Amino acid sequence: MAMYNPAHPGELIREEILAPLDLSVAETARRLGVSRKTLSKVLNCRGAVTPEMAIRLEMLFGQSAELWVKIQAAYDLFQARKKAKEFHVSPIKSHAQ
Repeated sequence: MAMYNPAHPGELIREEILAPLDLSVAETARRLGVSRKTLSKVLNCRGAVTPEMAIRLEMLFGQSAELWVKIQAAYDLFQARKKAKEFHVSPIKSHAQ
């Protein structure tokens, strides 16, 4: 069953990890080896957690890269499903029907 309105992974990183550890965006970006701008996009839900970023997060914080990718995928899929009525798709009917 699909999750209802899953959080963007950036929101989780910002609120559940950085805030309790009192880590700044600049310090976290430095530790991840990315630009402050790149991390800021993710934290402000304007950028995705890519597989590469997921591995960096795994290395820094310990949660698996697979977890971050799954959180991002759940968020992306939910956003896409909200637009599904706009899609112009003609289903293929099988011969068994």
